Amino acid sequence: MLKLEAVNKSYNHSREPVTALHDVTLEVPQGDFLSIVGPSGSGKSTLLLILGGMLSPSGGRVLLDDRPIYSLTPDERARVRRENIGFVFQTFNLVPYLSALENVQIPLFLDGADEAVQKEKASALLERVGLAERMDHKPSELSVGQQQRVALARMLANDPRIILADEPTGNLDPAMTREIVQFLVEMNREGRTIVMVTHTPEAAKSAKRTLRLEEGVVYE
Repeated sequence: MLKLEAVNKSYNHSREPVTALHDVTLEVPQGDFLSIVGPSGSGKSTLLLILGGMLSPSGGRVLLDDRPIYSLTPDERARVRRENIGFVFQTFNLVPYLSALENVQIPLFLDGADEAVQKEKASALLERVGLAERMDHKPSELSVGQQQRVALARMLANDPRIILADEPTGNLDPAMTREIVQFLVEMNREGRTIVMVTHTPEAAKSAKRTLRLEEGVVYE
């Protein structure tokens, strides 16, 4: 379970404090599929990064399985992320000079897997997302939708039980949006927990429940 307890996050902008999150308390049980909606600048991406152990809160606690993750050292927190959490971003974050196969191998390489195991698992994941014929193509040789599917395959490389998706359909046309959303639904049916930030009503409706974030405050 992911849990936020009275989490606050503030920044300084032009020497003025800006509150991105205000006293957010939230529980995300294992197997949940939660969508988070709200206007731009409301704190949605900040919330997702804090949930994923990538951005320290200004106050409050973030717990994974009742363990406060920001009490861990940076190396310990990185290991927790690697072993439990997969991230999907609107911008894909693919390495431009690597092939689709090599991009998916990255998490396996970082985890110390044998090269043959890396290639075998990365190939299977690309086949799963429908890119068996495009494994040797670089990101610039793929469509936007295909790049997002490579990013999804890479996210699954370490078999995360939690998926944090930040506008995963933001750059996609309606047909590809439906495809990516259906993929996330399938991941959830397999038992993975999903928290998805989205502006897309169709994507939000695919979740089991939806929260709205406005000016750093969460509403059911």
